[in-house]
Amino acid sequence: MKIFRIILAAVLVLAVIIAVVFSGDRTGGNTEPADNGGAPSQAQEADAPGGDNEPEAELRRIETAADADEWISVFLGEHPEDLEGAYEMSPQMNSAVAQLGGLKAMAASLAQLGTLEKLSPAYEGTIQGYKAFHVPCKFSNMPVDIVLVVDNGAIAGLNTGPYTGSEEDESETPEGLVARDLALPVPELGGELGGTLTLPEGEGPFPAVVLIHGSGPNDRDETIMNQKPFKDLAEGLAKLGVAVYRFDKRTYVYGAAMAQDRSMTLEDESIKDAVAAVQLLAKQEGIDSSRIFVLGHSLGGNAIPAIAEALENAPVKAAGFIMMAASPRPLEVLVREQYEFIYSLLPNVTAEQQAEKDKVFADLDKLKDMDALPDDEAVMGAYVPYWRWLAEYDIMAAAKAIKKPCLLLQGEEDYQVTMTDFDMWKEALGDKANWTLISYPGLTHAFTAGKKTDGSSVYMKNEKVNGEVIEDIADFILTD
Repeated sequence: MKIFRIILAAVLVLAVIIAVVFSGDRTGGNTEPADNGGAPSQAQEADAPGGDNEPEAELRRIETAADADEWISVFLGEHPEDLEGAYEMSPQMNSAVAQLGGLKAMAASLAQLGTLEKLSPAYEGTIQGYKAFHVPCKFSNMPVDIVLVVDNGAIAGLNTGPYTGSEEDESETPEGLVARDLALPVPELGGELGGTLTLPEGEGPFPAVVLIHGSGPNDRDETIMNQKPFKDLAEGLAKLGVAVYRFDKRTYVYGAAMAQDRSMTLEDESIKDAVAAVQLLAKQEGIDSSRIFVLGHSLGGNAIPAIAEALENAPVKAAGFIMMAASPRPLEVLVREQYEFIYSLLPNVTAEQQAEKDKVFADLDKLKDMDALPDDEAVMGAYVPYWRWLAEYDIMAAAKAIKKPCLLLQGEEDYQVTMTDFDMWKEALGDKANWTLISYPGLTHAFTAGKKTDGSSVYMKNEKVNGEVIEDIADFILTD
């Protein structure tokens, strides 16, 4: 199971995603050709006429990082079609490649990323129990990892992911700031989440803020294509005197293990770690433990009222809260609205695109009668207990119950959480003395410059979080 990501739902990244074709039962290395209606297989076509059967060439397998390097080099070269018939692929992969017009067409779909400038060596990892080779590729418009998924050597999937190559100019901490590695323990998973504490110049103690990610398996920078809003917030706020703690989300670090947890809810995914992060931050040198705030973005913003409630029972409580691009409406309503909007931007909707949309909406329709669904059924990548928890979560009532200072921010060009949501918050909370609500013309869901009509392509632009937003957050924290 893959936890859905509202920001980058599948239809929103057609320009970036090549394909994700490993699913269903694992082949276990048995890669018999799929039923093709009696047509000869590649091996059969290799038989010489007249019955003289020449030995068929053995298909190559991807066993090592060097094998992956060689495959990707050809795939991104002038003749990616040379790979077809040369490497073993799972039946699902064979079928997907055919449906997408062959490997040459799949490689051509990367054109919007720009010209390939740097190809880094592959390294091995895992995705949902499969071996996966990540190849960091720096294109002129947007760097990505191309991920080659294999099952016992047979190619089982091909997709893109966040760029993991070295970026010397971005890895350096700006002058005058201090960046400290600070891992967040997650004992129930037997490990920890990598994190970074960014501190202002000086001895402190400093007020601080913990950053809580939106939906999906986010890294500590909350990387969205070519934008890193949490990195921007950390460095921008630290320059203004606020320490910032950001960490990798547990679904990013332990995605495969969590995918097997059919009882997981937003509490398990984000809320527990938010509470633990506040406790950890309070123990750090240079931090004012009485002035720790929690900031949530998107689904992380939705979690803030629940986090506030949970922190009331913790040893260290938060001094206040910031919600960025949060919605009081049900998540399934937002998903439908986002799909409708994105499809309205398409000049022509293909039959395949319409089928994908219909499939998503049919999946969401299941949530109308959640009691009829078994707990182990996945809807949009999340099991029923996840959706049930959200349905029972009265976010507006929980927000009204918060007594600490709260700041709620909204981008007016956000098509994922819209001004409709902001107006609902204003009507419910606008007259409460502890709430401040601000909207920003010209800013998107990531609080970067853009327009709604750019759709998801806005995230391909190398934009940073707006300075006014960072200043407003700093003012809220420093003047509390």
